[in-house]
Amino acid sequence: MTPQRKDAARNWEHILTVARELVDEGTPLQLNDVARRAGLGVGTVYRHFPTTEALLETVATPCLEALAGHGEQALTHDDPWQAFADYLTRLVEGQVTDAALVKVAATAEDVLTRTTELKAQILATGAKLLARARDAGTVRPDVRDDDLVPLMCGISYATYVHGANPADRLPTARRYLETLLRGLHA
Repeated sequence: MTPQRKDAARNWEHILTVARELVDEGTPLQLNDVARRAGLGVGTVYRHFPTTEALLETVATPCLEALAGHGEQALTHDDPWQAFADYLTRLVEGQVTDAALVKVAATAEDVLTRTTELKAQILATGAKLLARARDAGTVRPDVRDDDLVPLMCGISYATYVHGANPADRLPTARRYLETLLRGLHA
């Protein structure tokens, strides 16, 4: 690797670190602000990430990949109900602990192909796990695939609205999810 490529890789990582910090602080992500805080030229940031959306999706990618991986593991679990419940738990945990994920999940159109692929995989896995649990008789038969996203988003939204203290969000989200799961269980 040439020194310039090492510098480019280092800049890319630094930009992502700064973007993650801004997202976690709740600061709106702006490429000019990222460049300023990173101590880099605006052109450098734009060369790596042509839009704010591309940067935000890149920041959210590790969480999306982890959720997709959890889904693959859940599909191998012997107990359909436990696999379904565990997967929903991971989804809710991701939504309340990763501010980038919340924003990316709420976006109807993605900028990066990888984001679209991961979101589709996560949704498809949720549908498969729901079908397995429904077929096993452990989930109410009237629960539909397209119910999952609004239910998960509802828990996430309620957690942010009613969880004034960020430290309380995860326990609150888990409590809300446990209540939902009791209602879904056949």
